[in-house]
Amino acid sequence: MSKNSVKIVSSSTVREQVGEDSVHPEPSDSFISSPQVEQVTQRALAYLVAGYPVHFSGVAGTGKTTMAFHLASKLGRPVTLVHGDDEFGSSDLVGKDSGYRKSKLVDNYIHSVLKTEEEMKSLWVANRLTTACERGEILIYDEFNRSRPEANNALLSVLSEGILNLPNMRRSGEGYMAVHPEFRAIFTSNPEEYAGTHKTQDALMDRLITIQLDHYDRDTEIMIVMKKSGLTRMDSELIVDIVRELRSFGVNNNRPTIRAGVAIAKILASQKRRVQGDDIFFQMICRDVLSTDTAKITRGGQPVMTQKVEEVIRKYCGSGKPAREKAKEVSP
Repeated sequence: MSKNSVKIVSSSTVREQVGEDSVHPEPSDSFISSPQVEQVTQRALAYLVAGYPVHFSGVAGTGKTTMAFHLASKLGRPVTLVHGDDEFGSSDLVGKDSGYRKSKLVDNYIHSVLKTEEEMKSLWVANRLTTACERGEILIYDEFNRSRPEANNALLSVLSEGILNLPNMRRSGEGYMAVHPEFRAIFTSNPEEYAGTHKTQDALMDRLITIQLDHYDRDTEIMIVMKKSGLTRMDSELIVDIVRELRSFGVNNNRPTIRAGVAIAKILASQKRRVQGDDIFFQMICRDVLSTDTAKITRGGQPVMTQKVEEVIRKYCGSGKPAREKAKEVSP
């Protein structure tokens, strides 16, 4: 599932409804709800309704962010979106003092006496976590483990005690804030071995209910490709079968993802073409989209993955007989 599965209202409407830093997700007709997707949705909704934060963990291309927005649309609450960033500090989530505000009072009530008072106060600027906690919005923290662990420490008290500490606020009596009862949090993360990710502190993971997302089953992936591209079911089946077989090949069994299948299908649909094994254009886009760095070993100077793509195309889309019939003959 792609990230475009959730429709967002126009920016002007968003500002009128929920403020400039929030969006209001709406259910999208392009979202695919298969039995597998529905099961995950029901579990996650049950956790969120009960007040627990949900964490979608899994490899790239498994629809984690799309699922997060889908859940938000089910809850009907505005969303504050944060993307994990290695440069983040706690103030990037909570807020900080930013500049000063100066006020001056001139009292000239008595003509012969001039009284002047000046006061300078630090100017506090709240960031997205503070805003979401105050308004009772849904925080979607996308790829949160790309932020350094210490940057996420502010979340600990929010998720356990329902209190947001504001250590940088110097105004008397405002060093903390009670979290709105309708505040909810949804996290997504990629595996720790991915480049740019950090190991998350145990204290934060202990507060999350983690749902492991894997690649969807064959029927769900076919539905996704059909919905996103408009291709026929037979063409979508062939594309998905090619992608799924290549996914099991090489040293990285997580790629290509369903995004690759959607890309091939959309390109074919834009050119008003079908899946045909003897179509040079189809062969070339498959090589371009599917020749990942899954296998870097070469045979005679040619990447193994490129050769594997050609083999799989011949297997599922060989000429001379209908592609589906040909595939049945060569399948083990």
